Formats: sequence, C-alpha cells, structure tokens
Amino acid sequence: MGHVEDREPPDGITRHFTVAVFVVADRHVVLHPHRKLGIWLPPGGHIEPHELPDEAALRETLEETGLTVRLVGEPGIDHDPPGSPRQLLRPEGIQVEDISLDPPHQHIDLIYFAVPTATRPGPGLPVLAGEDGMEWVDAPGLLERPVTEEVRTWARLALETVPRRLRGRPEGSQPAKASSKADSSSGVAGPL
Repeated sequence: MGHVEDREPPDGITRHFTVAVFVVADRHVVLHPHRKLGIWLPPGGHIEPHELPDEAALRETLEETGLTVRLVGEPGIDHDPPGSPRQLLRPEGIQVEDISLDPPHQHIDLIYFAVPTATRPGPGLPVLAGEDGMEWVDAPGLLERPVTEEVRTWARLALETVPRRLRGRPEGSQPAKASSKADSSSGVAGPL
C-alpha cells in the first residue's frame, strides 16, 4: 500500500481538512462575502500539508483579514512534561460540509474562536486589511446579510462565548492550564 494521500477514497468522496475562524472584538465578528458562493463566511481555508490545525487557523486569519489573532479555547488536557505530546487547542466544533457532488468532495471543517492580539491606538474596531469585503458584523448585522443559519449560529455562539472566557468565567469547571510548549511554538492562547 502507498502513502495515505495516494490512495483512492473507498467511498469515492475526496475530503480536505479546513478551518473557519470566528474573530470577535467589541461585540462584532469578522465575516466576508464568499466570491463563489454569494454568502457571508468567516475567515478560513484549507489546512496545508504538514501544518497543524491551530497554525492554519492563525495563518488563514492573517492572510484574509490582516489581523494577528489569538485562538480562544482550551487544550484537551493539562499535560506538559518534557517529551510528552504537545496539547493543541480543541476546536469549538468539527463539521463535514458537502462542497460538490460531481465529483463528490467534502470539507472537514474545524471551527475556532479568536480575538485580535494587537491593541488599537484609539476607540473602534481593529482595521481589516486582508481580502476585500471583510467586515466587522454585530448581532443585528447577521440578519442584514446573506448568512446561512449555520454561520449565524456559530457567530452568535462566538459573540456569547468569547467575552465570557475573556472575563475568566468559562462554563463548567475551571479550565486546565495551557501548555507553555503550545503557547510559545504556535502563538495559540490557552484557557482564558
């Protein structure tokens, strides 16, 4: 048997891993009109070969928005002894999306929440300098644009969850500490 990427999919469906990042600041989330689909989506894209999902989320957000961000979330466990596996942030969700039927193709989409890392010189939202059409959208604005119910639900969840985590009151028990390996090597935030 050859390398995994050389094998034909057993069900005929090709699948690619992707990321979607809901960036939150001041009760707004970043969305943009997708050129091909005609609907509004968060920044995101394909996870490149040999790239970690956390790295892809940071890279895609920077490429598409011009923003350096910090992912908001928790690793699976608090475990960081030397030589042990590095803990990545758990995505907020994982979903499979049908992209095309002929040929059959799907995206396995890892959903992340994030905040901009740069401080602003004054009031207002950080300037978006990436792809054309990127906008900060507030909750009422989610109803004014062609946004799918799925994206609207994720955006609302991000708008509710991120501020709560930033205030240090995550739902449930106290979060585990972030791995210093993950913090230093990928720029990913631990629990907030």
